[in-house]
Amino acid sequence: AYSEKLCAKAVAKGRTSQEKADALLARITPTAEVGDLAGCDAVIEAVFEDTSLKHKVFQEIEHVVAPDALLCSNTSTLPITALAEGVERQADFIGLHFFSPVDRMPLVEIIKGERTGDEALARAFDLVRQIGKTPIVVNDSRGFFTSRVIGHFINEGVAMVGEGVEPASVEQAAAQAGYPAKVLSLMDELTLTLPRKIREETRRAVQAAGRTWEPHPADHVVDRMIDEFGRPGRSGGAGFYEYGEDGKRAGLWPGLREHFTKPGYEIPFADMRERMLFVEALDAVRCLEEGVLTSVADANIGSILGIGFPGWTGGVLQYINGYEGCAGAGAGLPGFVARARELADRYGERFTPPPLLLRKADRGETFTDF
Repeated sequence: AYSEKLCAKAVAKGRTSQEKADALLARITPTAEVGDLAGCDAVIEAVFEDTSLKHKVFQEIEHVVAPDALLCSNTSTLPITALAEGVERQADFIGLHFFSPVDRMPLVEIIKGERTGDEALARAFDLVRQIGKTPIVVNDSRGFFTSRVIGHFINEGVAMVGEGVEPASVEQAAAQAGYPAKVLSLMDELTLTLPRKIREETRRAVQAAGRTWEPHPADHVVDRMIDEFGRPGRSGGAGFYEYGEDGKRAGLWPGLREHFTKPGYEIPFADMRERMLFVEALDAVRCLEEGVLTSVADANIGSILGIGFPGWTGGVLQYINGYEGCAGAGAGLPGFVARARELADRYGERFTPPPLLLRKADRGETFTDF
C-alpha cells in the first residue's frame, strides 16, 4: 500500500508514467510466508530493534534463501557482530542501515561486523548502488556512526532545556545553525521512548563490560517527560510540542517553561549553536579515532545525507577544518580546539577535544583522506 501511494503520487506529479509505475509494483510481492523467500540472493531484515527478535527472523529464513544469500539487517543501533551470532553464515551477515523516509533519504550506512567477509561487503556495496542510494562503510560499534553522532545532537538540545534555557531559543539556535530539523521537534518525531531504550541497552552493555556508566544531563528531562508528564512524542500525541487532532504540530508545550525554564537564565546564543555543532563534530573525531570510521569522506557525506548535519559546513569533519572562530577566537583546528576547551569548561567534559584532534592541531594538519 505504501509503494502504491508513492507511485500514484509520482504519476500525478509527472515524475513517472503509469506504465512504469505498474511495472515497478509488479516486481513487489507482499508475503507473510517464509517459503516465498526461497532462492532469494539478498534479504534485508527490518523488524523492531530487539536482538532476540532479529535472531528469530534470520533463523526462520536462513535455510530457505539461496545458500550464499546476503543476510542484511536494517538495525540502526544494535551491534552487527552480536546480531551475526544468530546465523550460521556469519561471513555473509552485514548491516544495511537505511534512513527514514527511505524513498527520500539517499544514504545507506553499510556496517561491517567482525566476521563479515570482504565478498559480502562488496556485494552489499553493489546492492546499495543498484537501488540508487549513496553508500558509506563503517565498522561495527553500538550506534555505528550516524545514530551515535545524531544522538549527541539531540541530547545536547534536550540538556539545554534541562538547564533552564527557553525551549524556543533552543529551537531557534538549531535552525540558525543550519539544521534542517529543529532539535526538540526531531526528538518528538523519533519518540522519546526510543532514545531511552537505546540508553538503557547501552548502559547495560557498558556495565557488563566492567566500565562506568556516565549519565547525560538530558536523561532526567526525557525521563520526566515520559514518566511524570506522559508526553512520549508525536506518535503519542504529546511531546515537547503539542499536536492537534489531525496530528499536526501546534506549538511548543507550555509546560516546558513551567517545569524546566529558569526565569532570567541565559547563555550566549553562539554557545547554543556551537554546542550542537561541536558535540557532533567531536564524536565524529572519536569515531575516526576508534576505527568506526575509516574515511573522512564517509564522515562528511554521511553526516549531511543521513543525519542532517548543516550542509553549509561541508560535513562534520570539514566543519572542523573550516572552523572560522567565535568572538575573535582562532580559526581552523587550533581555533576549534580552543573553543572546545572553552565549552568543556562551561558545560562539561563531553566537549573535551579527543587526542586525535589535538595531534592534528599541533601538527598543523587537517582531516583529509589524502
